[in-house]
Amino acid sequence: MPMRAFFTSLFLLLSASAFCQERITISGFVKENGSQEQLPGVNVYIENSPYGTVTNTYGFYSLTVPAADTATLSFSFVGYEKVSRPVVLTKNIELNIFLFTVNQLEEVLVSARKQEDYVSRNVQMSKIEIPIQQIKKIPAFFGEKDVLRVLQLMPGVQKGTEGQTGLYVRGGGPDQNLIILDDAVVYNANHLFGFFSIFNSDALRSVELTKGGFPARYGGRLSSVLEMNMKEGSKEKLHGEGGIGLISSRLTLEGPISKGKSSFLISGRRTYIDVLAAPFIAQSQKGSDSQVKPGYFFYDLNAKMNYDLGRKDKLYISGYFGRDKFHANEKSSDSETRAGLAWGNATATMRWNHLINQKLFVNTSFIYSNFDFGVSSYSNDIGFNGSNGDEFSLEYNSKIRDLGIKTDFDFYPSTKHAIKFGGQATFHKFVPSALAIAGSFFDNPIERSVQPVNTLEAGVYIEDTWQALDALKINAGLRLSSFQTKSKNYIRPEPRFSAALRLAKDLSFKASYAQMNQYVHLLSNTGLGLPTDLWVPTTDRIAPQQSRQVAFGFAKDLDRPALTFTLEGYYKVMNNILNYKEGSSFLSFDGENANELSWEDNVTSGKGWSYGAEFLVQKKTGRFSGWVGYTLSWTYWKFPELNFGKTFFPRYDRRHDLSVVGIYELSKRITLSATWVYGTGNALTLPIATYTGLRDNFIPRVTPNGQTIIDWGGREVNEYGEKNSFRSEPFHRGDVAIQFHKKKKRHERTWEFGFYNIYNRRNPFFYNIDNETVTEGSATRNKKTLKRYSLFPILPSFSYNFKF
Repeated sequence: MPMRAFFTSLFLLLSASAFCQERITISGFVKENGSQEQLPGVNVYIENSPYGTVTNTYGFYSLTVPAADTATLSFSFVGYEKVSRPVVLTKNIELNIFLFTVNQLEEVLVSARKQEDYVSRNVQMSKIEIPIQQIKKIPAFFGEKDVLRVLQLMPGVQKGTEGQTGLYVRGGGPDQNLIILDDAVVYNANHLFGFFSIFNSDALRSVELTKGGFPARYGGRLSSVLEMNMKEGSKEKLHGEGGIGLISSRLTLEGPISKGKSSFLISGRRTYIDVLAAPFIAQSQKGSDSQVKPGYFFYDLNAKMNYDLGRKDKLYISGYFGRDKFHANEKSSDSETRAGLAWGNATATMRWNHLINQKLFVNTSFIYSNFDFGVSSYSNDIGFNGSNGDEFSLEYNSKIRDLGIKTDFDFYPSTKHAIKFGGQATFHKFVPSALAIAGSFFDNPIERSVQPVNTLEAGVYIEDTWQALDALKINAGLRLSSFQTKSKNYIRPEPRFSAALRLAKDLSFKASYAQMNQYVHLLSNTGLGLPTDLWVPTTDRIAPQQSRQVAFGFAKDLDRPALTFTLEGYYKVMNNILNYKEGSSFLSFDGENANELSWEDNVTSGKGWSYGAEFLVQKKTGRFSGWVGYTLSWTYWKFPELNFGKTFFPRYDRRHDLSVVGIYELSKRITLSATWVYGTGNALTLPIATYTGLRDNFIPRVTPNGQTIIDWGGREVNEYGEKNSFRSEPFHRGDVAIQFHKKKKRHERTWEFGFYNIYNRRNPFFYNIDNETVTEGSATRNKKTLKRYSLFPILPSFSYNFKF
């Protein structure tokens, strides 16, 4: 009997032990109620336990936990009502959840801060997420809500010159940002020569910018990853929104194709600057012999369809198409001139989601991307009796086209590990430059056409987010990238590491290391990210760019008020960065050798390094929201063939950068918003002296009184000092806006009025050395004067926005 009791007790103990060790998996999709769009970034967790996870880009989650009798599973996401479900954890569960949107103002008045907003609990650092609805409330240039302009207000993201949307992240140039729209790479994100971006916020679902600590799944750029995903479109009923502004209008429509199964989204925008300006131009030229007809417009179109193929499969097809066109035609009785400039992007993505099992999810994407740029010019001076006189024509084209495939796996083996792995391959086709110049001025026309360059860029990766201890979370990964040129194959390992150590409930210390390689380069004379900048590949002669970045800092969360504080320091080294040689440009050619000259002969490579500190305090919800961001940074470049080999500041080095953003919900019907920015001036190269050179030939001149004078002087020559040794004046500006909302039975409407540069600050756009005549008594003399030229005074704006 005692023996039987012993074995019975042992059996019960082993059974209890086995049950305690048994684990079950809960998985499913989190969607928005009404539209059925999958929601990324939703926090999923077992209440009163350390077990939790986050939905991936496609709204899928998987959580493996110890078996138990009962538990409460919660889902929370900013802007949505929290959902809790009682679950019995005795077997695997498949649970799909629908979240309801809430009025943010009412939500914050009655509830505490939501779980998902705690930055201190996330292993990722140097990451910025801005809700789309918050972007739409911030004052905008000419009323155009612009994602890139809002990101410029964040620490670590330097602004370019006045009005430009270019991003300069932690000392990097505009080519060092990986800009992704639905998995497709966008090479030029600018409209109107950089004053607007191509991204229509009405078509976007999420915006994330990563400045450091890059996970292994990202590669191909040195400084940042800007990932944007378009809305999927409502599967339940037709919705629309749009707006009419000073210079453009937009319209977005979304709705079901087959209710509950498939949906579409289409969003378009076009400027009407050309239409508005036409009557004023015509009026100004009345009675003139020379008639000039300039014109400019841009448009963009976003489209997306998605199909629910069953419980385990979903298909998405999306695309972006946009173009800028500028032309100027002039005609008079004796001459005719035509000039044109055009550039545009096109992307297309087909993505297939497949749920292999409750712990393994895979997405496969087929990707197309194209950017092209062209310049044309023609002039003809009409001779006597209508005969042709001097004639000149120029055609220049450049483009880059990508075809790619990408596969990503999400694997959730346990509560302590979330593993991602996959790979991608991209076939690049570069046409760096094609130039044709002809006319009566040239004995031999110039025909310079670089043969298309075909390359293959590929990469494989694996990363694991590991909960090593209750207070320590680690993301470690490795990416292996390669680039195949005509006769050389570059293979580069890229280790990645991030860690977050929780020092208290709402305080953590974070650190990261990332090594990146970049195989495509952007050649620019201005550093402004203009369409004239030239995309070129790594070659046998041109090595890939490489960076190594270390970052560390603290993240602190407060509940009341719901604030997030982050303080980060970073140090980054960049090798093999490219720049034009002195005097070179995308149109450089050299007389007799013009037909053979390659862009590789016009460039030089060097190194750079950047370091600094960033501070951000942010509030995303409540009647009053916004942020304050400050950056203290230094960036240096060194090129053997520039500035006599000495170290210098690049144009976009900025010592201090401060942004203040505030949004106040005065009532349900009125929203006030304001921004103020300050930045140290750009580093520029200006002449330090001028002199008059000697003529090659000396032509005597006879005065009216018969005196012979020889003019020994030639043209005026500028003498420059060290490169970018002049620092322009500091930049600062304030913007304000007010929105009036009204909900009607079938739609909502919003009137917005705002002022850009409210106190009319004359910020420097460029400087020039001018001659001024100075009178001193009876004598006059010429004086050299440094003049500052500004671009935008105070600018009012208004727009009418609607939603139904």
